[in-house]
Amino acid sequence: MTDRNDNSMIILINMGGVALAYGLLAVSLWLSVDVPLSTKGYWGMGIVLLTISLINVVKYRFDTQLRDDRIRRIEEVRDEKLLEEALKDPTSTV
Repeated sequence: MTDRNDNSMIILINMGGVALAYGLLAVSLWLSVDVPLSTKGYWGMGIVLLTISLINVVKYRFDTQLRDDRIRRIEEVRDEKLLEEALKDPTSTV
C-alpha cells in the first residue's frame, strides 16, 4: 500500500515539473519578439508531438515488461506443477 502512495507522490511531482516546464516554455515563446509567430507554432507543435511520442514509448515499455513478467510467471507455475507431478509419481526416474 505504501508503494502505491510513494508512486503517486512521485507521479505528482513529475507532473508538476512537466506543467512548470510547459508554462515556462509558453512564457518564453510568448515574450520572444525576435521569433516570428509561425516559428513559435512549429516549436509548440514539435514539443507536443515529442511529449506524445515519449508517453507512447514509456507505455509500450511497460506493456513489454508486464508481458515478460506474465510469461515468466506462467513458466514458473508450469515448472512447479511438472516437478510436483514427477515427485508424486513413484515410477518416475527423476
